[in-house]
Amino acid sequence: MSIKAEEISALIKEQLEQYKDELIVDEVGTVTYVGDGIARAHGLDNALSGELLEFSDGTYGMAQNLETNDVGIVILGGYESIREGDVVKRTGRIMEVPVGEELIGRVVNPLGQPIDGKGDLKTTKTRPVEKKAPGVMDRKSVDQPLQTGLKAIDALVPIGRGQRELIIGDRKTGKTSVAIDTILNQKDQDMICIYVAIGQKESTVSAQVETLRRLGAMDYTIVVSAGPASPAPLLWLAPYTGSAMGEEFMYNGKHVLIVFDDLSKQATAYRELSLILRRPPGREAYPGDVFYLHSRLLERAAKLSDELGGGSMTALPFIETQAGDVSAYIPTNVISITDGQIFLDSDLFYSGTRPAIDAGTSVSRVGGSAQIKAMKKVAGSLRLALASFRELESFSQFGSDLDAATQAKLNRGHRTVEVLKQPLHKPLVVEKQVLILYALTHGFLDVVPVDDILRFEGEIFDFFDNNHSDLLNHIKETGNLPDEDKFDAAIKDFSEGFQVTPEKA
Repeated sequence: MSIKAEEISALIKEQLEQYKDELIVDEVGTVTYVGDGIARAHGLDNALSGELLEFSDGTYGMAQNLETNDVGIVILGGYESIREGDVVKRTGRIMEVPVGEELIGRVVNPLGQPIDGKGDLKTTKTRPVEKKAPGVMDRKSVDQPLQTGLKAIDALVPIGRGQRELIIGDRKTGKTSVAIDTILNQKDQDMICIYVAIGQKESTVSAQVETLRRLGAMDYTIVVSAGPASPAPLLWLAPYTGSAMGEEFMYNGKHVLIVFDDLSKQATAYRELSLILRRPPGREAYPGDVFYLHSRLLERAAKLSDELGGGSMTALPFIETQAGDVSAYIPTNVISITDGQIFLDSDLFYSGTRPAIDAGTSVSRVGGSAQIKAMKKVAGSLRLALASFRELESFSQFGSDLDAATQAKLNRGHRTVEVLKQPLHKPLVVEKQVLILYALTHGFLDVVPVDDILRFEGEIFDFFDNNHSDLLNHIKETGNLPDEDKFDAAIKDFSEGFQVTPEKA
């Protein structure tokens, strides 16, 4: 039986027509080193920086160092089951995390996995953890206030939506309390809050989450937590994860507040990673690119232009100082990136002035643009008055005789310090802040003993709520002071009926 050449060629043509290219080629490499949260792999010649890589045990890593002979990989999670010689393959995806409304009210790790025991996240959206910050033409100037509810901040160092305001101070000076109170004050303010805890003890984070839940703030808050026992890559990744989650809301025209608590620990984790990956260390034994580490993170906070929806992301990064040294390497880096800093002074904190904000060192480069007109009027002179009071106070300790004008300045200064004190987790609405600061700057408190100031404040708020709520509503709705004659008369009416504590009279 003979087979004709035409039949063979027809058969081959038929086979070629039915051929489907189903061959899948994974680019794989071999692990040559593993330890301390990083791995090195040979053979991944086309890997991208920041690409997600999968080890044979199912653990994921992120490509960091792309060198001629191998790739340096940070391992995202435990690395105990990875061995030298294991296979690692490319996924073709840049590192991304889940985002969306479904995360609100949840506590997640830096990979976006829930750690609050409330089940899986039901979100399908993801965003890359690293993203280029909006350019100058995509932004607009900051002009909307972000009310913290803290008189000392809203009056002296106001924060605007889209601003980056550094909170800096030694450990145990109330930095986290400032952030938690600010989050609590965003209730009914159309603001989504993200609290990123970097290297904070799990018990501390649990306590903060419970406070937020008890006071109703978890209804609009996402918590990203990387505990001190987490591998260095997760501590380094946590702030970027929080920013990616915030950007999802910002680019949809919403307003976001993100707190990084704290970036000193992220820099330490990054230093550890860089040294293990054998990146050359720079000044003060930190990698030379630690500035870039923080700048590319904080530049993502912005007030977007109206064409992009007008959304905003406001960043409150924390930096921990050693003995109040703001001139150290990392503090100066972050000060130069941000739009101002709130310096918390340990001496003020331990003397009972809380929040312990040092008015002389703290500054907001947005300033009055982030205040309503009423607050701008009553708080305009407050900052200078407080700074000059601090100088006079130290001078008056020498016991020299003081003239009447100096004595009056000192008396007003003591009352100003007392008015700016505030209990923990008791943020104050802006109209009541304006009321008490107006009473202070217009001399109504000059005759009230210092020890009675906080009682005076509580009682005048109740008095206005019951008798002059229209004046408070005017401030709330218009942002302007009400008719000053009416305002003065109402405050005077209360002051005349205020009972001073007998032994202090």
